[in-house]
Amino acid sequence: MFRPNSLFYTDGYKIGHKSMLAPKTDFLYGTWIPRSVKYAPKGITKIVSFGQQLLVRWVNDEFKENFFNLDKDNAMQFSKDMSMYLGIDYNGDHFEELHNLGYLPIKIKSLPEGIETPAGIPHMTFVNTKPGFAWLTLYLETIISSLAWKPSTSASIALLFRRNLESWINKTAPEMKQLIPFLCHDFSARGLNPHDMLSSGLGHAISFRGSDSIICIPGARYYYNEPMNEVIINSVNASEHSVSTTCIFTMGEEKMFDYYMTQFPIGILSMVSDTFDLTKVVKPTDTGILVKLKDKILTRHNGNPMNKLVIRPDSAPDGRDPVDIICGHNDVLTDRELQADYPEFYNKGLIECLWEIFGGTVIESGYKVLHPAIGAIYGDSITPDRQVEIYRRLEEKKFASSNIVLGVGSYTYQYNTRDTFGFAAKGAHFISDGVDHNIFKDPITDGGTKKSLKGRIAVTHDMKVIEECNEEQEKSGLLQTIFEDGVLFNQTTLSEIRSRIDELAKKQ
Repeated sequence: MFRPNSLFYTDGYKIGHKSMLAPKTDFLYGTWIPRSVKYAPKGITKIVSFGQQLLVRWVNDEFKENFFNLDKDNAMQFSKDMSMYLGIDYNGDHFEELHNLGYLPIKIKSLPEGIETPAGIPHMTFVNTKPGFAWLTLYLETIISSLAWKPSTSASIALLFRRNLESWINKTAPEMKQLIPFLCHDFSARGLNPHDMLSSGLGHAISFRGSDSIICIPGARYYYNEPMNEVIINSVNASEHSVSTTCIFTMGEEKMFDYYMTQFPIGILSMVSDTFDLTKVVKPTDTGILVKLKDKILTRHNGNPMNKLVIRPDSAPDGRDPVDIICGHNDVLTDRELQADYPEFYNKGLIECLWEIFGGTVIESGYKVLHPAIGAIYGDSITPDRQVEIYRRLEEKKFASSNIVLGVGSYTYQYNTRDTFGFAAKGAHFISDGVDHNIFKDPITDGGTKKSLKGRIAVTHDMKVIEECNEEQEKSGLLQTIFEDGVLFNQTTLSEIRSRIDELAKKQ
């Protein structure tokens, strides 16, 4: 497997920065900070602190395995490569000094994970712990930046989904609150790179238990100290088009539904249902597939809410979005929609059709909940705005928000960048020739967003930043050491983080 020297995980321009530091710079202190919510999804005004523990352990492991464990010649091949890269005779003695040391001489302090901060509050600070390694603080910026923004960003978006859901469940189905952790399901793994499957997946998992990002199970154990008897996420048996078509083309779609229920006689079973014509599956007439199989579906259920058949559409025609598929619409039908076996579906939507077939209960809040033998999930291009619109239009039809599970995929979790919350690492303090210097940037061509913090930093318990703080202020604040000289400190569990998120989710 390709395992490059860890030193390659930086920007090319970092290679020369050691020689650009002020003479006799021994220590350099910097911050990792979300600077703005200007490009954040609508509804997000704060940023969740999350992913720092994953970051420090990953970086520490990476350098142990792929730098410090290399023999000297292999490790120093990097300096030879940099000579060729830059076209000069490059002096890599500082890399050799690091290799001789055998660990990363860095101290990282972090906010507690699972809390929210306004923009402008640093989530981490960094400083080298040994004189002469100030260059390393700069050098690690790239790998820290590339790894740290994603889990926090996804966690912040997941919390928005959670808050939206809490609000609508409180309004339409307060009796169903126990379902909240399962009503937004992580579908994003296939649209992310392998590391983001884990970091973004865990960001989702601190707000919800429903997830297909199963890498989170061992990841939570390794990075967040979850016990072996806890898997932290849950899912169900579910079909996809590739397996469904093998049955549709050999036995037909109706028999496929029957066959899958036979193969999985217990448990929640999710069936992708729009391989060809969703309306034929859910039409509430004698020729509809679900109507024909209704007795078997109810028998399989047998009074157990865990023996449910879940219908999963996966697409919408041009000009429509998932809201229309779930809730229906009142527009004139398109030619494509008129070709369907049951065009009326497009005016009714999935939930109404399932209600007409299976019925359900009008709960105390006055809203309708589908029969527990049947359910629905949709996971194509779900955003927080569409989530709210789905709940709103279901409410108009007096359907509870608990009737639909929403799959949150890479359309939401991948369409973000480091700039979604303006994350950046900046120097704030250095010591040169024994003299302390507080530093910052403030470009006149910027509106103030990029102005960086000055000096050593403390974050108070009421979320205020103290710049140029003294040692006592720094120690008493929220920032706590999580890594120093290759050793982890103040570790937390995912369960503890979830408890904090549960409290945050109740605050709109």
